[in-house]
Amino acid sequence: MAAPGHNHSAQTQLRVGRLTKAHGLKGGLKLELFTDDPDRRFTPGASFSLQVPESSPWHGRRIELAELRWYNGQPVGFFVDVTDRSAAESLVKAILWIDQDPDEAAEPDAWYDHQLVGLDVVREGETVGVIDRLEHLPAQDLLVVRLGPSTGSGGADREVLVPFVRALVPEVDVEGGRVVVTPPDGLFEPGADEDDRPARAEQD
Repeated sequence: MAAPGHNHSAQTQLRVGRLTKAHGLKGGLKLELFTDDPDRRFTPGASFSLQVPESSPWHGRRIELAELRWYNGQPVGFFVDVTDRSAAESLVKAILWIDQDPDEAAEPDAWYDHQLVGLDVVREGETVGVIDRLEHLPAQDLLVVRLGPSTGSGGADREVLVPFVRALVPEVDVEGGRVVVTPPDGLFEPGADEDDRPARAEQD
């Protein structure tokens, strides 16, 4: 499930992939795709902004796709100025974003951050909070849900982190102003502490 958007330009950028592992000796990088239309998003000459740590030499830079190849059903990208394995390894875990026309038709199961922020969060027919923001991590996206007395969750305002995956967020109804969640027991109950929050999965 893709949850597009970016911290500083949520309305104009779409998250389309993550670089997962160096491939070969000529700068290839295996890709995890967050788009249902890779033939349109990953064409030679396509330019991507990079979500990387501030300490990365790639911070603040863009990369251009030279070629997308498929090996045993796995997409591998080759990028301009990424010509050897060392350069490729320096990009592992980078998230790729593209500039997108806001009027462009959305892909299935893809939303901008600004479409999700403010939506009611509903569990078992009851509103338990609202989406305050999204956090885009290398391993997964998280919905940051603000709970409070006004949402019927009881107690003082607090935040709960919900991994934005279909198993826990089976329905997103932007027009209806809500998302439906099926979280683990206790996650939204008053008194739940940090240990009750879902772990942020790490991926190689």
